Amino acid sequence: MPLAVFAAGCSALVAGAMGAVLLSKYATGDAATKERMLLAPMIGAIDTCIATPEGSPSHPMDDLARSCGGPQGSAAALVESTLSTLQPQTGGRGRYPLGYTLPVPLLKLFHQNPQGHWEIDGRLINRLVRTIRDTERPLILYLFSTHFSADAPLEQVLAQDSRNLAQTRDGPLGQSSYYGAPLYNWSFASTQNELTERRVQAARAVLGTVCQLPAHDIAKVRGVTLLGELHHLFPNFEGGMGFAPPYRVTDYSPHSVTAFRSFLRQEFQSIEKFNRAMGADYASFEQVVPPSKDIRTEPLHRYTEHIDSFAQGTLPISGWAYVPHTEGSGPAWVHVFRNGVFVGKTPVNKGRQDVLKAKPEFGSADTGWRLDMDFRRLPAGMHRIDVFLEQAPGHLTPLGTRRIAIMDRAQTPPKELTQQPLPLSTTAVPSPLASIDMPVDESSYYYNPLVPLWHQFRGKQVVDYLRFFDDVVHESCLSKTPHYTHQIAPFANPSWDAHKFAIDASLREQNGIRLGVSLYGDASYGQAFGRWYRSTGRRGYGVTEFHPLKAMDTPTLQRTLEQHAARGAEFLSFFMEPRWEGKLVARGHNIFSFDPDNPQFGSDALYESMQQALRQGAANQPRP
Repeated sequence: MPLAVFAAGCSALVAGAMGAVLLSKYATGDAATKERMLLAPMIGAIDTCIATPEGSPSHPMDDLARSCGGPQGSAAALVESTLSTLQPQTGGRGRYPLGYTLPVPLLKLFHQNPQGHWEIDGRLINRLVRTIRDTERPLILYLFSTHFSADAPLEQVLAQDSRNLAQTRDGPLGQSSYYGAPLYNWSFASTQNELTERRVQAARAVLGTVCQLPAHDIAKVRGVTLLGELHHLFPNFEGGMGFAPPYRVTDYSPHSVTAFRSFLRQEFQSIEKFNRAMGADYASFEQVVPPSKDIRTEPLHRYTEHIDSFAQGTLPISGWAYVPHTEGSGPAWVHVFRNGVFVGKTPVNKGRQDVLKAKPEFGSADTGWRLDMDFRRLPAGMHRIDVFLEQAPGHLTPLGTRRIAIMDRAQTPPKELTQQPLPLSTTAVPSPLASIDMPVDESSYYYNPLVPLWHQFRGKQVVDYLRFFDDVVHESCLSKTPHYTHQIAPFANPSWDAHKFAIDASLREQNGIRLGVSLYGDASYGQAFGRWYRSTGRRGYGVTEFHPLKAMDTPTLQRTLEQHAARGAEFLSFFMEPRWEGKLVARGHNIFSFDPDNPQFGSDALYESMQQALRQGAANQPRP
């Protein structure tokens, strides 16, 4: 997820049967899948051009100001000026066509009229749509409205209504920040609020104007991405993604609680069947409350009220290890034993930016490891966890031991369990640079069978809202254009509690919406994402944000692009800073942008490698 979000800066809906018929001659979902993977960088052109008031002092470049403003103004010239630094439009067709992603910040498309009412700003929408008309390159249309602020005045108004806000057990979540950027904790537990009404209003206005374009221009839209990162939220979003208490997640709004009871009634049919599964004694579903308390610190009326990061029944065993990499060697492995019995092994290759920041001499963030242990059916008592590092096949080095308590409902003092002999190991000299971060020694764990159902329901809320918004796009002439999500993959970060986000169902659901996913670190270039993707059964995806978080030379980047294309990626997007006539346009720059003037996360090297890859690809293409 970006540390800074692009701010993205009408006509009535005209999408009808005629527009859809015309478009079908040029593009269909089936045809789009046969296209070569599109490189579609997301350019910060909205705040620097489309949404900038005419005559603004933020436009020191007169030529750019004239191009953006006026009755026929658009961001087309700025888009082309930026993309031409990677590959000129006249440079021929390379291995991958170069287009762009056009972010459309839905809540920024409103202005307040003299009467104080909020209405669609047709000027902004027309500039956006003229960008499509005036740019011959293909594009991904990003209908953006997420918890990251778009610096839209309407956001502050919507935030005053609690019905628009996600709720923890303690009430609505107010405005917060993420690395200095404002964050609004919007709700999606219900579509019956003004936030959703405004999103739909803006989307219909944009789509309606797009559908007035000639069919040739409409066909440039290779895909539509929906809303952006849609997932459940929690307090202290910047620092609270991990497993530390207190455990606070969304959504506990009255509407959500009622919907959860309906979900349980549909799952179990009768309260008797539900009670048998839960080991509970509810008189009716109306008595059921979502789990929201910690048994360690709060009194419970029923055991099923307990929740924490582990109550769904899995315990992450995780940490990091630095193993110098040699050419051609695979990753080191971590082996985990419980009470002397082998549990499993996991590779040392997951991204740990925090470790790299503390130990820059490692030269790589891919030092993390994690194995999730299912403890739902383990006997209550004290269990011993032993962790070993395997740097060479068959050679184990002990990293440490943790004693943990699996607790019963009565909180009976745990007894020691029988231990089996551990495998042969050798203590390394010097000791390996490594750490076991979880579990904490002498920690306790409780399984509550209601918690997995609560997380399943929360995941369903994500899917339902995406389906609702997808239906809005299906009303337009872009109904047959591929629609994608724009989701993160929390499971790829070993330090995050993915259950807080409740996003897994939206990544796996096959409901006509294609997978659009933002990839960070190893997930963008390693093999783990590919293995996970094959497990979903999906066919065709888009990389909505490509963040390797490290420098890559040209051959390595080319192999990574080829890897995604071979897997079925239909487009791949990365951030770029706008450039006008070779000069960087003054703005709040995104720290992930591929740009020659951005040294963070190897972004300057990534820009150069992408530039070389595109030029080599074009040079290697046969002439017609």
